[in-house]
Amino acid sequence: MSAIPAGSADPSPDAPPEPSPGQRLATRIVVLSAVALALVLSMIGGTLWLSWQLEGAGAAINDAGSLRMRANAIAISLFETRAGHASSLRAQMGQLDGTLARLREGDPARPLFLPDDPQIRRQFRIVETTWQNQLKPAVQQDLQAASTTPSVYLGQLTQFVTAADALVSLIEQENARKTAWLRLSQLAVAALSCIGTVAIVYMLYLWFVVPVQRLQEGLWRIEARQFDARLPVDTRDEFGHLAAGFNRMAAELQALYRELAQRVDAKTAELAAQNRELGMLYEMAAFLNRPDEVDALCRGFLTRLIYQFEADGGTVRLTAPDDRNLHLVVSEGLPANLVRDERCMPAEHCICGEAASRGVSIVRNMTDRSAAFDAVQGHCVRAGFVEVAAFGITSQGEVLGSFSLHFRRDRPTPPSEVKLLETLGKHLGTALNNRRLAALARQLAVSEERNLVAQGLHDSIAQTLNFLKMQVHLLKLAASEGNLAEIDEIVPLLEGGVGESYDDVRELLSNFRTRLGEGELRRAVDDTVARFRTQAGIPVTLDYREDGGAPLAPDQQLQVLFILQEALSNIRKHAQAQHVRVLIVNARAFRLLVEDDGEGYVLDDIDADGESHVGFHIMRERAARIDATLRLDGSRGHGARVELLVPEKARQTA
Repeated sequence: MSAIPAGSADPSPDAPPEPSPGQRLATRIVVLSAVALALVLSMIGGTLWLSWQLEGAGAAINDAGSLRMRANAIAISLFETRAGHASSLRAQMGQLDGTLARLREGDPARPLFLPDDPQIRRQFRIVETTWQNQLKPAVQQDLQAASTTPSVYLGQLTQFVTAADALVSLIEQENARKTAWLRLSQLAVAALSCIGTVAIVYMLYLWFVVPVQRLQEGLWRIEARQFDARLPVDTRDEFGHLAAGFNRMAAELQALYRELAQRVDAKTAELAAQNRELGMLYEMAAFLNRPDEVDALCRGFLTRLIYQFEADGGTVRLTAPDDRNLHLVVSEGLPANLVRDERCMPAEHCICGEAASRGVSIVRNMTDRSAAFDAVQGHCVRAGFVEVAAFGITSQGEVLGSFSLHFRRDRPTPPSEVKLLETLGKHLGTALNNRRLAALARQLAVSEERNLVAQGLHDSIAQTLNFLKMQVHLLKLAASEGNLAEIDEIVPLLEGGVGESYDDVRELLSNFRTRLGEGELRRAVDDTVARFRTQAGIPVTLDYREDGGAPLAPDQQLQVLFILQEALSNIRKHAQAQHVRVLIVNARAFRLLVEDDGEGYVLDDIDADGESHVGFHIMRERAARIDATLRLDGSRGHGARVELLVPEKARQTA
């Protein structure tokens, strides 16, 4: 390995000698690769040609060997034909003709062909002539002769088989010779590969490894900050150019190293600023995901912004959906009169209103005043603020308001901070929008549940109270008339109605208090069935099957339980049943079946009555909530069925 002198360089490092065409590494590699490739391809082509010849001759051996079998099969079919039995003589002869045709013409697709040898071709013509001129006519003679006459075909068959055997033997001998050639060529390829590999490795070592080692040593010295290291330029190839370039690079590094510390410090400061921005973005995103109220959310957001950007004050304003005014939600560092005057203002008033109405960012210096400017933004100027930056609060293209930062000093806001504040405004908008959507969802859930509660009260207590009201009116008339007999009839009715209302109230309270967690459906079903047995005095058969299905989600379990309770309540009130069967199957799909042997109903009559059968409507609405299918079946005097099916695609696991 050549030594690398310190401080020495090529006589003309700025103008390295151009390599001649024969000295270029690319030319050497192309020539070497072309020679090696030509030798390898020729050897591989020869072996492939021999392999193809062997494969085709092997197929020819198989077909030539099959000539004996087919000739014997023709003899058997000929014997059966002469004996008066059905045979496949013509098919056998056609197959033998086809085999001879394939051997004569060859089949490159298989591949199949006879070796190109005069002796093999001559023997094949003997086989083909024997068949065409002797065996084929012999078949016709045997068919025309009497069955007791000796077969001419059998007399000629031995000669044909002997000729076919000779053909097979000649092909096998030719295959053996080509197999030997194939082995020799493979050995030659192996020997050539070894010799060529050694030669190529040695040449590559001279062309590449030695120059690379020099470069590596030079790089080690550069890594050790010895920028005076230079490489000798003693060749006219690419590595000579590379050595000259290395020398120029080392010289430039010597000049640039003095400025490196300053550049590193500048880059470090830039990265530190980016890290602070990312840290703030992460901290703000984590804060906005907390389940705080809107006021606490906006105050925490504003406090963090003022601390991060060293502002003297700030505001968060939201647009009211009803009057489209901009309302001040939280503020810090602003005078009391400014907060009082701007607590509610038009959406396009001042800088904050402009940012809220357009959903854009505005950074404005208050020292650049005009008459219109003073009229609109005079409050901030009189409060002593020099710089005001306002940004829109947006969510999915909808502008929800704006937030602002107020500075009592001239503080330019770079584009990176503007981009960060715009992103924070979108995060705040998303958090506020999520809370609005969550509130709407809660209101909708409460509204739907209240609707179901009202329907349940209407179906049970309201109807009974209406009946009691009529009976009290009749009781009042009977008492005014002194009709004790009618009073005796009305009092038991009132007592029964009050008792039924009391039972309905207890049942509704029990249903409304039902809460389910993971895996509690079985216990709740057992309690519901037991309570029904106690209240109605009707025998109930419960069949609860767990067939590999995962537990339903708690909200789905609750709706299933409500439907079961409603079905049992309808049976208790209206069915007059003697027995009830409840079947629950929790498999890939969830199935609930409630059937009784009571009076039953006609489904068309229920649909025609409309809202008078509130219980059925409640069950249908609850089934629709969990994307389930509810089927009602029944007939007069033959009981009724309520079947709920939660399909696999609609069910949720707990």
